Amino acid sequence: MALRFGANVSAAETDYGTVLLDERVGTYWELNPTATLVVKMLMAGRDEADAVTAITDEFDIDLAQARQDVDALVRQLRTSGLAT
Repeated sequence: MALRFGANVSAAETDYGTVLLDERVGTYWELNPTATLVVKMLMAGRDEADAVTAITDEFDIDLAQARQDVDALVRQLRTSGLAT
């Protein structure tokens, strides 16, 4: 499912991933390179299965762990109000 950041969220890529700023409360979130890849794919309209495949291809992670990590990341971004 596609992912979109809220209007009050700013994102900046760094050498180590991505930093998100929730401007509503002034909280920073740091995404590691794996999470950055997942977010980029989902924001480009790809689905979670595509993101799982991408991180298993790019990083040393097994399929079951990749699924758990993608699900957890998406859930956390949504419950925190950073993404819809």
